[in-house]
Amino acid sequence: MDWKTQSFLKLKNIRNKPIEIYVFIDPFCEECWLLNPVIKKLQLQYGDYFTLKHVLCGNLTVLNNGNRRQKTNMMEPGAVVPHLAAISIKAAELQGKRKGIRFLRRLQELLFAEQANITDINTLEKCARSVGLDCKEFIRDIYSSSAARAFQCDIRISSEMNVTEMPAMVFFNEHIEDEGLKITGRYSYSIYVQILKELMGGYAQPSKIPPLEKYLSGQSIISTHDLSVIYDIPYQQMERKLKKLQLQRKVEKIHSAYGSYWKCLQSC
Repeated sequence: MDWKTQSFLKLKNIRNKPIEIYVFIDPFCEECWLLNPVIKKLQLQYGDYFTLKHVLCGNLTVLNNGNRRQKTNMMEPGAVVPHLAAISIKAAELQGKRKGIRFLRRLQELLFAEQANITDINTLEKCARSVGLDCKEFIRDIYSSSAARAFQCDIRISSEMNVTEMPAMVFFNEHIEDEGLKITGRYSYSIYVQILKELMGGYAQPSKIPPLEKYLSGQSIISTHDLSVIYDIPYQQMERKLKKLQLQRKVEKIHSAYGSYWKCLQSC
């Protein structure tokens, strides 16, 4: 290990997580949902180097009467959006960022994998309970001014950073005078790693991804697509691995219009 690497690692221990990443999403948009495995893998391999903030963007999918395809712009007069579901994400965040992220991901799983009606308050409450939120506090916060202000703050941040397309990620380094590096759309994992390493001066070292069964045991539900991205294994090959675990009764397969999903059983 050369002196530059040693100096950097020492610096890293002093300055906790020098990179900040803003992820701008419509939580009810399939394209934003498909960015999840990239973010999960970044957190697994490089989570020691950055903090992550999810920002709900101005364009939110209309879920009225189960219509997930129609879109509207929240900034337009008279726009109709799944307000309760969107506000619930900010209400969950009031109990901590990690719990907020778990709630967001579980809410997306309910929508895309299980086709649940996430505009129903009972569904939102069950989602909150499943990720360990205080349900009484969560329900109270949904109807509070704090959650509403947090939601409006996200809209303002999107406007100030000129985010008009989703998904989008903005990377900031520890030099606050530098502008953030914005990347719009969805790209291969290697692109995000390249950006992260450039901002870190090339010294970011990846952590090992846990074995498949161990990782599955920590997930409520996950798609074959996500796992193929995380483990860098072709889709069909990953599907075969999961089918073997299914035969061993370690996972259960869930069929969805958005692809194959897997739920870890108690024996996993």
